[in-house]
Amino acid sequence: MPRSEMAAGDGQSRPFAARLKSEWLQGDRSRLARLVILALILAAAAMFAASIMTGAADASLGNVLRWLFGVDGAEQALSVRDRIIILDIRLPRAVMGLLVGASLAVSGAIMQGLFRNPLADPALVGISSGASLGAVLTIVLGSSLFGTLFAVFGFYALPVAAFLGCLVTTLLLYRIATRSGQTSVATMLLAGIALAALANAVTGVLIFVADDKQLRDLTFWGLGSLAGANWTKILSAAPIILVSLAVVPFLARGLNALTLGEAAAFHMGIPVQRLKNIAIISVAALTGASVAVSGGIGFVGIVVPHVLRLIIGPDHRYLLPASALLGGTLLIFADMVARTIVPPAELPIGIITAFVGAPFFLWILLRGRSHLGL
Repeated sequence: MPRSEMAAGDGQSRPFAARLKSEWLQGDRSRLARLVILALILAAAAMFAASIMTGAADASLGNVLRWLFGVDGAEQALSVRDRIIILDIRLPRAVMGLLVGASLAVSGAIMQGLFRNPLADPALVGISSGASLGAVLTIVLGSSLFGTLFAVFGFYALPVAAFLGCLVTTLLLYRIATRSGQTSVATMLLAGIALAALANAVTGVLIFVADDKQLRDLTFWGLGSLAGANWTKILSAAPIILVSLAVVPFLARGLNALTLGEAAAFHMGIPVQRLKNIAIISVAALTGASVAVSGGIGFVGIVVPHVLRLIIGPDHRYLLPASALLGGTLLIFADMVARTIVPPAELPIGIITAFVGAPFFLWILLRGRSHLGL
């Protein structure tokens, strides 16, 4: 039998797992990516259900699910107190964790594609600090300086202010780090550190002049937390996040082309400047809305896309939805750990993400410093 026929027959007879491994080694990971996304959907659903069950109140998964779906007789299985805890505390936290985790992970994936390096992350390069500054400005000086903003946007004023702070910081960072169409990784990191330090300094001044009530509102900003999750906050941030996430898949083809460079992407028919504008606005909206409701949570945007890129490859058609699913799942898990690791107290969720993300970031630096120019 000719070699080509043997190879074809072998391809048909090989087990599915062996064919997947061969495709992964040869660079074609589309089938593996689809399987990973399916697995992440199941993992996100399981983690969401586990988050609703986890806590001081004892409620079985079956009773909770029957009550949530309105099955007859399910109300008797859960006390009034347990229903309040689940509906007003656990469910908002799970929904917010899913939204915020997806936003931060997708923002990191977009920035890494836009800057064409694996070190871009909203928190690492100061974008989250810019969003925090916008939100803190609104909380501390909102009644005197931003009365019009509150009058026009209502309870959407805080996410809008965080979005504007994030947008300004992102534009400054891109202007500083990019020259002649080429983005310097070292310049980006140093500029991000400088912009974050400046934003944090102004934030510190605002915290210094804040009154006691405002200080209580600002307590969770330092390290991030989902402890203040409620339906009002979700309603203020969810429309911005969901609209931005709906736009993101349309960036995938352009981000794939950008990996070859801006000139090559332009000759492939990609409207590069429009792509960059939409990407920057999407990152600002996702990060700003997330910071407005959860504070600064770091390293999700750098860890999640990088792990997925190692597994399913750099194709943004799969990387962006997979990042959203894994980011949301990991943040829900981190919130469960924060609630249960030191009962009855609660750790800020940013501490947990930093414990995981900081060593991972150092590993990325040590692994890739030879070709990152660092």
